[in-house]
Amino acid sequence: MFTYMTSVRRVIAASALIGMAGFLGCSDDSLGTRYPVSGTVTYKGKPLEKGTITFMPPSPEARGASGEIVDGEYSLMTHTPGDGAFPGTYKVVVVSREEADPQKVQAAQQKLAAKAGLSGVQSPDPAMISKVRQTAKSRIPEKYAAPTTSNLTAEVKAQSNTIPFTLED
Repeated sequence: MFTYMTSVRRVIAASALIGMAGFLGCSDDSLGTRYPVSGTVTYKGKPLEKGTITFMPPSPEARGASGEIVDGEYSLMTHTPGDGAFPGTYKVVVVSREEADPQKVQAAQQKLAAKAGLSGVQSPDPAMISKVRQTAKSRIPEKYAAPTTSNLTAEVKAQSNTIPFTLED
């Protein structure tokens, strides 16, 4: 009995390991090895409340990485959340804009509808929301929104990376 139960446990354990190996193998996206990249973004000595950070590769055929900035902290992704970035040197772009005010979006949409002779706009149009967001005031200097003017660079190494950025006027 003891031998039979031990054998059953070994078969179950081996089956579980094979299943896990198969599952992990399926999650390979064949893009290559990426490394964790996280850090902080501060402006005027304080953590940047919200925004996005993008690591732009030097060549168009290479893959960049990006992440959301929340309370001054970010973590990069290339393909899936938290998967990091490929080793290399990147230009860095940071964008932080005020949130689109739903009342402004609806007012702009109603104004356009009135010009077109329509009435009764019920919900904001996604295209209108995008337009309002683009015109929203930047929380940081605009120079950080373009790779040619941000002057921010980062080197991702084949290891876990912590890269802080201090933004200035």
